[in-house]
Amino acid sequence: MKTTTRVAVIGGGVVGCSVLYHLTKLGWSDVMLIERSDLTSGSTWHAAGGFHTLNGDTNMAALQGYTIRLYKELEEITGLSCGLHHVGGVTLADNRDRFDMLLAERAKHRYMGLETEIVTPEEIAKIAPVTNTDGIIGALYDPLDGHLDPSGTTHAYARAARMGGASIETHCHVHETNQRPDGTWDVVTDKGTIHAEHLVNAAGLWAREVGAMAGLYLPLHPMEHQYIVTGEVPEIAAIIDAGGEHPHVMDPAGESYLRQEGRGLCIGFYEQPCRPWAVDGTPWTFGHELLPDDFDKIEDSIAFAYRRFPALERAGVKSVIHGPFTFAPDGNPLVGPVPGLRNYWSACAVMAGFSQGGGVGLMLAQWMVEGECERDVSAMDVARYGDWITPGYTRPKVIENYQKRFSVSYPNEELPAARPFRQTPMYDVFDSLGAVWGHQYGLEVPNYFAAPDEPRFETPSFRRSNAFQATAREVKAVREAVGINEVQNFGKYLVTGPNARAWLDRIMAGRIPKPGRLSLTPMLSPRGRIIGDFTVSCLNETTFQLTASYGAQAYHMRWFQQNEAEGVHVENISDRLTGFQIAGPKAREVLSACTRDPISDMKFMDIRHACIGMVDCLVQRVSFTGDLGYEIYCDPMAQRALWETLWTAGQAHGMRPFGMRAMMSLRLDRFFGAWLLEYGPDYTPAETGLDRFISFTKDTDFIGRAAAQAERETGPARRLAAFEVDADDADVNAYEPVWIDGTVQGFCTSGGYSHHTGKSIALALIPAGQVQDGRQAEIEILGQMRPARLIATPLFDADGARMRG
Repeated sequence: MKTTTRVAVIGGGVVGCSVLYHLTKLGWSDVMLIERSDLTSGSTWHAAGGFHTLNGDTNMAALQGYTIRLYKELEEITGLSCGLHHVGGVTLADNRDRFDMLLAERAKHRYMGLETEIVTPEEIAKIAPVTNTDGIIGALYDPLDGHLDPSGTTHAYARAARMGGASIETHCHVHETNQRPDGTWDVVTDKGTIHAEHLVNAAGLWAREVGAMAGLYLPLHPMEHQYIVTGEVPEIAAIIDAGGEHPHVMDPAGESYLRQEGRGLCIGFYEQPCRPWAVDGTPWTFGHELLPDDFDKIEDSIAFAYRRFPALERAGVKSVIHGPFTFAPDGNPLVGPVPGLRNYWSACAVMAGFSQGGGVGLMLAQWMVEGECERDVSAMDVARYGDWITPGYTRPKVIENYQKRFSVSYPNEELPAARPFRQTPMYDVFDSLGAVWGHQYGLEVPNYFAAPDEPRFETPSFRRSNAFQATAREVKAVREAVGINEVQNFGKYLVTGPNARAWLDRIMAGRIPKPGRLSLTPMLSPRGRIIGDFTVSCLNETTFQLTASYGAQAYHMRWFQQNEAEGVHVENISDRLTGFQIAGPKAREVLSACTRDPISDMKFMDIRHACIGMVDCLVQRVSFTGDLGYEIYCDPMAQRALWETLWTAGQAHGMRPFGMRAMMSLRLDRFFGAWLLEYGPDYTPAETGLDRFISFTKDTDFIGRAAAQAERETGPARRLAAFEVDADDADVNAYEPVWIDGTVQGFCTSGGYSHHTGKSIALALIPAGQVQDGRQAEIEILGQMRPARLIATPLFDADGARMRG
């Protein structure tokens, strides 16, 4: 056995073998995989082996497409069979909401290059003849769907990795992982100690236990999952005898997936009375065992399946496969460098290993070898969860995600499990004012405030919801008087030290302000991609406060730590600093009434310390609403006192609280982009307009400068543009295709309804040459082509006079 290696991958399932192969594919041959038993032990060996491209996140869908296309390449490289069956698949819709979801997914697929299509009940009956189409509105057909041999596929990954120089050590049990002072790792096994520069946790069912060896908690949990294989089904036998194969059928209403298995059928369920497994830890002795059959928990699912697929009831049960596999709280994998642990990488919670394993392996290998991924992997980045997450939170969220595996995923849906968890001192106050709650990074955040006669729940929908009127009231209050909301849900960082300014000049692409001022700046990756959208406030020459997205805290802190320097100290103070934003034409009058300190002469982008009522605060003259506004920061212990002061003074000026729904409407009036919508690792500053905040005149070689400079000289191929859309009862959400001159030439990054102007607005990336005021286009919303017109002038305060005045 090797005793030194560049990378040690722990876990010999499909994900670990994929990571190993992709590392060799990108040129790292000194890599090894350690498996305590045989390859495929754990979830891989008993997997149903189905694969599909459908995923609500477009980057995840693209990676699933990559995974599926990779299998033929693996067969060609290795000479091994993956047992591929590209039979296609249909996802059924039996109500309008499910059909809306399929229409939205089909629209996304147009610009992704995925050849899916919407089919009618009559077409379903021909494509998937075992299906009873009574009550079915339509379906999404995907020709890429299919199934494979899990063992053959895993061994093909392994052989391809070995051909690239990798080594694989089976029957080698890891007992400890200990980090050396230089950041490398000692992996202690029952065969000896392996010294590795990098460690990858791909341990699947045992990922929690392997993580704990390094003092790490990974938010995942195994769930029991059961599928049934029938005896011969005459309808399937007839298809086979005619030289064909029956496609997959996903039936969200029945929480089931069905495919052909030999001359019979295989059907699996995501039943509501589901069960978490190994709550207190996965036994090391578990591996190729199955769990006892449990028909009771799938009794209702089977009854529904008999109605949807009558042939099932006539077929006998040949075998039952009941085994565990792991989920993260949102169902997506946990991938990437673990924040706070140098050279420790996660490749866990990949519950759809044969749909996602190839993409996970590719992204992790790119991250390790090249320093960043080719696309935005935020949806599966292990850093999307912070130190606040606990097993007590993870388990109910995993159960909820399992139960909703085949449910409609709405763009405005707020799932209830494990909530409320993290709350600010304002929670009960806002709740008494009618707050309808959302959540971000575990924190309860008001989405909007319902009137006493309105429900305290937003109906999930692809169309305009029952939050529409409440949001309109809040927008009106901000634009005509003054609104107030919390700034807790901003990520906040304190950067101090004698080299703080020099460090920020290197980390940030924009200008670093002088004392008493703030600036807006993108933070770039080495390839010039947007990895942060920051406000930088200079408190003094050695003290700076940064603000950005609250949900990106672990992501941004990981980057700061990876680029640490002497003479600089960075602290995450997101939950140690809170306060409020007030915005609207009366904002200055309200604030002036609350303090004896000079505030009225603050210029746009000034910062100043002031005593507001009894509370010492940092006041910043800036607002994401695009209106006259202030951000006011204070100690959380004093937040309630600050609220009483501002709220009492605000009543004479028509102050109202406003939530995130209003905020996202208000920002559209000024065409402001938002994090992970317009601004994220898929995009560059020149594409999105953030290049106007880059300081190309500063003499610092900031990260990403060469790439940004090159794009500045050549110009981007696409640009962000705003459109006014002739919408009906549904507005743009994200990723709708933009049709220009009869072809798809771009896609929407986000959109919504501008309550201030009464217009439906979309922000979209289109070819740079098409960005012309008045450009006519069509945007496909829920299967309908809606006329759209490019607008170059902001809808509110176009010259910024009110915002800056």
